[in-house]
Amino acid sequence: MKLLRIDSSVLGENSASRSLTAAIVTRLRAEHPGIEVTHRDLAAQTLPHFTPVLKEGHPCVARNAEVLDEFLAADIVVIGAPMYNFTIPTQLKAWIDRILTAGKTFRYTANGPEGLAGGKRVIIASARGGIYSEGPAATVDFQETYLKHVFGFIGTHDLEFVRAEGLNLGAEQRTAALAYAHDRIAGGMSIAA
Repeated sequence: MKLLRIDSSVLGENSASRSLTAAIVTRLRAEHPGIEVTHRDLAAQTLPHFTPVLKEGHPCVARNAEVLDEFLAADIVVIGAPMYNFTIPTQLKAWIDRILTAGKTFRYTANGPEGLAGGKRVIIASARGGIYSEGPAATVDFQETYLKHVFGFIGTHDLEFVRAEGLNLGAEQRTAALAYAHDRIAGGMSIAA
């Protein structure tokens, strides 16, 4: 079994989403000792903005293929997705631009687009400064709604979100939100493959 861990936060050790992806991977390793884990840190090894017209032999062509192959090979994908300005970080968008590939993860048919990357388990560690899961700010959640659409488009409908939100609403709220998310990971959520 192969697991791909993607981190996209630029906050390093202060990142809530990184602490959540680490906890998810730790739990999955405990449940599946032989699991093979690949970690791609999109902040440490940034991908350039996507440029689809590249000549064969260009270094970006090989890197794009490597990113896509990692995703296709994974049975489980754990993604750290902090909310930056109501959506995902540009680092994560650059990665998504490489995995949404016609003929590999989706195709167009007479009946419309068809996802080709089904059968994967995708767990998204969502970190947010405010509260966007409910209330008036829910209408500007372009982070989780975008990720649901993107992965649904390529046929990966088995998405689960572990959410820590309200992280910038004070120290008590941050502590409580992170504790709740870590408790879910430790035993309350069914992330077993």
